[in-house]
This record gives sequence, C-alpha cells and structure tokens, in this order.
Amino acid sequence: MDGILLINKPKNMTSRDIVNIISKKFNTGKVGHTGTLDPIATGVLGIAIGNGVKIVDFLINDTKEYIAKVRMGIMTDTLDITGDIIEKTDNITIDAKTLDAALHTFLGKSIQEVPLYSALKVNGTRLYDYARKKIKVELPKREIEIFDIRLLELNKDSFKFKVVVSKGTYIRSLIRDIGNKINIPCVMEELTRTKQGNFKIEDSYSLEDIQNDNYKVLTLREALKNMNIVKVDDFIAKKILNGRILENRYDKDKIVFVNSQDEVLAIYKVYDKDNTKIKPIKVIYKKDL
Repeated sequence: MDGILLINKPKNMTSRDIVNIISKKFNTGKVGHTGTLDPIATGVLGIAIGNGVKIVDFLINDTKEYIAKVRMGIMTDTLDITGDIIEKTDNITIDAKTLDAALHTFLGKSIQEVPLYSALKVNGTRLYDYARKKIKVELPKREIEIFDIRLLELNKDSFKFKVVVSKGTYIRSLIRDIGNKINIPCVMEELTRTKQGNFKIEDSYSLEDIQNDNYKVLTLREALKNMNIVKVDDFIAKKILNGRILENRYDKDKIVFVNSQDEVLAIYKVYDKDNTKIKPIKVIYKKDL
C-alpha cells in the first residue's frame, strides 16, 4: 500500500506513537509522518505509508492552520500547561479589542526562538535532552511567517485564537511572545491542528476508525494535488523512471509527473546549471513499462 492516511491524533500521544500503531496495523516498517504534533496537541496528522514516505519532504513545507487555547497568568518551563510553573500573576486585565490588535502585530515574517522543550537538535542532541539534564544551551532562532491570525474567544483567564503559519512555527513560542506583547504570562493549554496544506481535520480518521477498517488512504497524486501535475505517455515515463534530464517545457519550478494510470513517477525541478532543463529530485515509482 502506498499513500497518505490522515489521522485525527488524540491527546497525550506522540506522533511516533501513531506511526507505530499504523506500522503494526499495515504490517510494514515503511511508515512516517508529515509533521510532528506535541503530545498535548490534537488534530490532523498525515501518515505516509509505503512509497508515501518518499513524498514527505514535499508535504512538511505546507502551511498549517491551528486553533489554540491559551491560559493567561502563568508561565511554565515547557511553554504549555503540562510544565512546571516558573511565573504566576493574578493581574489579568485585557479586552478583546486590545488582544485582537496585539495578535495582528504578529502577521508577516519574524524571527522566532525555538522552545527549550522541543525535538530540534543542537550539536547532535535534542533540546529536550539538554532541558532534562539542566544543561544550558543557546536556543536556535529561525524565520517564520504568520499568514493569518484572529481572536476567537476571550474569557477571564483564557482565550482562543486561530492562526495559519509557515513550516517550523512553534505555537508554544508564539503564545509566549503574545504574552510578552500584552504583558501577561501565557502558556498553551490546548492545541488542534485543523489543516496542513490540503489535509483537513474533517477528512481525518480516528484510531478507532482505523482499527475498524473505516478509512481511505490518499493516493500520492491526491496528496500532491497542490503541486503542478503533468501526465505523460509511456515513452516519456521510461525516461523519467531512468532519471533522465528533460527539456523544460512547463514553466514551473517543480513538476509532478504521473503516468496514464495517475501513478506518481517522479518529482522534477528546474536544473540549476541550465534553466531550459529539468532534473529529477525524487523518483517515486518503479515499474516495468
């Protein structure tokens, strides 16, 4: 089986837990995911199966949409509700107009500091390992982009917002920075990923659905539908499967080639040394033609 299976990840499970469950269900080691969700988070998680693992790198770059619930008045070492409290205040005074205006200041590109409790590696060691061993380390910073952000709900000590972000954005860090902006310590209480690229939470399946065989696996073409797809005949397909450099007739940066059966053959990009040519960056499908 080759494709992408959309899971609505439950709370208190790691993305790796889901991979292991799917690997056992389909009796294959060729399983991966399209972007980590924290254990506290829920929502759409793309699980790649078989040749689906070959296209993961082309899916994790997609934008992501989240709905986050924020607890105001506390700060923790993990930047979410599960951590140890390191700051607390009862002085919470903010109105919806002021909060919404503060949220909108985060639109666009900015530099974000990665949370200490994260799986990102620094000098070959994951940051959460430094944290657990209480070893000080300089936290990496990287450019992110916020495409849309809006307040959904404001309560006495919490609020909810929806946000659309670029790859690599940590919502916990964003919430910390929002708290700094409004001068109220804030941590993530709940998080749901509602969309990743063209993967939507309403199209995702629960683990119970999977166990009951109530699911549909997206084909590679369906998973890559946001990219430029070109169907070719068997003559060109043979060249593609042999990794041949082709004439650039497509006026696109990246092209997904499929055969007459809509099976994804390979992904090509413009050749760096000659933009009149395109070259393969990933050959997906192997079959005698």
